[in-house]
Amino acid sequence: MRTILIGLLFIIFFILSVPLFLLELIIGIFSISARTILAQKIISVMARAVLLLGGVSVTVLGAENVPKDEAVVYVFNHRSYFDIVICYSTAPNPAGFISMKKMKDVPFINIWMIFLRCLFIDRGNTREGLKTIEAGVELLKKGHSIFIAPEGKRNFSGVYDMLPFKEGSFRLAKKTGCAIIPVAINNADKIYEAQAPWIKKTDVIIEYGRPIYIKDLDGDNRKFVGAYVQKIIHDMLRKNQNILDEKRLFFNS
Repeated sequence: MRTILIGLLFIIFFILSVPLFLLELIIGIFSISARTILAQKIISVMARAVLLLGGVSVTVLGAENVPKDEAVVYVFNHRSYFDIVICYSTAPNPAGFISMKKMKDVPFINIWMIFLRCLFIDRGNTREGLKTIEAGVELLKKGHSIFIAPEGKRNFSGVYDMLPFKEGSFRLAKKTGCAIIPVAINNADKIYEAQAPWIKKTDVIIEYGRPIYIKDLDGDNRKFVGAYVQKIIHDMLRKNQNILDEKRLFFNS
């Protein structure tokens, strides 16, 4: 039933997107920033509606850690399509995603991603990948935050396991000096991937960690910042999984 309801919601949203696209285009003539802010508000409402219909309860931790007056690079572990929905329902400031190039060809979604100032990366093309990073640097300089998953793809291994973080993902922070916000998302894969194609009622925790400035790191932590950030996210995942396990035991006892 949840899957059907969310499917109907998407159909309604696609229909409503036509006049919303026109509104966004008109606003964009006068202000790209205003267009982006409105797009994020619309997508945030849509994301919350999807989670509500899916029976997904999201606990947000550490939102106060995100600087309010500067752009940041959000670095998150990637286990589910719902990671993006969860992030947009909770993100403290306007932000786009660095996404796979194939998403640029998905109708309707690709237009919203452009309005959100998402970037599309071809991981098989080094030259194009560098151009995407440079575009990300320019966005950050303009005050627009970015979400990136350094694993490069969804990971279906153990609860705390992650694929190695690609050090190139941290060029954004290295070139701009902006803060890295480690983001740990627990249980997102239990919403859909664990029993696809069905959507299941799930408790999720997303935690925004304390800002990390590369200039403040020493030695190997600065040299291998990917491994350093991954360790922080791993510890957050383990801590928050214990919270979810204790909650499940409490309600099942």
